Amino acid sequence: MTELENYIKSYFGITNQNLDKITSLFNESELKKGEYYTKSGQYCEKLSFVKSGYIRLFAKANDKEVTQWIAAKGHFLTELYSFNFKQRARWNIQALTDCELYIINKENYVLLNNIVPNWAEIEKQFMASCFIQLEDRIFSHLSLNAEERYHQFFENNKELFNQVPLQYLASMLGMSPETFSRIRNKKNS
Repeated sequence: MTELENYIKSYFGITNQNLDKITSLFNESELKKGEYYTKSGQYCEKLSFVKSGYIRLFAKANDKEVTQWIAAKGHFLTELYSFNFKQRARWNIQALTDCELYIINKENYVLLNNIVPNWAEIEKQFMASCFIQLEDRIFSHLSLNAEERYHQFFENNKELFNQVPLQYLASMLGMSPETFSRIRNKKNS
């Protein structure tokens, strides 16, 4: 069973019969380090599951880049605004490492409603879970100081600290690279 099949079966509780139908709509693809999945201003007509690698979602604001998220193995990835509402993407999505993906295009994604009888409910639960993660991130930005945010993020994402440039993690946590380094050095001493 592939990583995608394992995730769909365990997370969504899909039967084996529907699992084969769903995964047949995905294609395996590679994204090389530095390549863009999509750029702001383009249309994103695909949703992917990360089999391996790290991908950064970011935007350019004034003269700096702001990292929204780092997608890693086992995460779904898309530019949600563009994918759901057929609008131009607001975020750039770029591979930080060589990546392997399972990709479903928008046309096939729409077919899921016909294949899985309760797909609308499954999708709703998945979106609610994503929304809760977003709420948790917002809450931590509003209620925790930089050091507390760093420690909380580190405890939940240790693998990123050896794989992703630290300035991207700092940006994701809403702090300068200097503050991030100071906290990291204090933690390591």
